[in-house]
Amino acid sequence: MDQICVLTGDLVASSRLSSCALDAALEAVAQACRDLGPQIGATRFARNRGDGWQIALDTPRFQARLALLIRARLRAVGPELSTRIAIAQGAGTLPLGTDLNAAHGPVFTASGQLLDALEGPRIAHAGGGALGAALRLFDHISQGWTQAQARAMVPMLRLDPPTQTAASAEIGITRQSLSQALQGAGYEAILDAVTLIEDSA
Repeated sequence: MDQICVLTGDLVASSRLSSCALDAALEAVAQACRDLGPQIGATRFARNRGDGWQIALDTPRFQARLALLIRARLRAVGPELSTRIAIAQGAGTLPLGTDLNAAHGPVFTASGQLLDALEGPRIAHAGGGALGAALRLFDHISQGWTQAQARAMVPMLRLDPPTQTAASAEIGITRQSLSQALQGAGYEAILDAVTLIEDSA
């Protein structure tokens, strides 16, 4: 078995969402994987249980960045959209095809069990420790993001973020508005923390 990272989640209050909103929300989760691109290696995304999803990541050091991107992508689509994210790192076997639902191993079990037990925080790590503590703080900070702040965070959380001038043009706002949104979202501190996590992994 390989050492991989698994993120398992489900949408919060999904029964209130229309089928179109549900599809848009789960597409936002999938798009977060694409935002990081090939730099993070192979990722696999699957929908499950109607309002659920799962991602397998073979470069675990990027798990915190991916969790934040998922939060940003969802909040950017709609301020009412949120998901629980249960993260585990460990041994697992991925299928040869694209069907992640055929994967197995202790890491998948740990991630699923954490999601089932998750109350209060909406982002948590099965391994606890320093990474779990950092994710708890990321969860608290990012739950306060406005839709505008989340939109600003999306391009800046990529591994190769654009300049703020390019990001503001991409989003369709002024550079001053982008800078204000990033400051309100805690971007600089979050980026420093995420970079420290990735460099120490």
